[in-house]
Amino acid sequence: MPKGYYIGRVSVHDAEAYKAYAAKATAAIAQYGGRVLARGGAFEILEGEARARNVVIEFESVEAARRFYFSPEYTEARRLRMPISVGDFVIVEGV
Repeated sequence: MPKGYYIGRVSVHDAEAYKAYAAKATAAIAQYGGRVLARGGAFEILEGEARARNVVIEFESVEAARRFYFSPEYTEARRLRMPISVGDFVIVEGV
């Protein structure tokens, strides 16, 4: 079964408030078996528009990534993130 990758690109408008989201999201990622591959590090824009924060999380499958995203735990975290940021999020099936 191919891995599932949760990819997020985020512009944060309130870095202090974002810390509460990050704490809850980190706990949910661990609870649902995610492994953070990239999170907020340096990046290079090659084409198109970028956002300041980029995240790649590996899950055992696309379904596992969906379970994480739609879980009660991450839904609570998302509610904290939404008023203080704008982002693009996808789940991608690995090869």
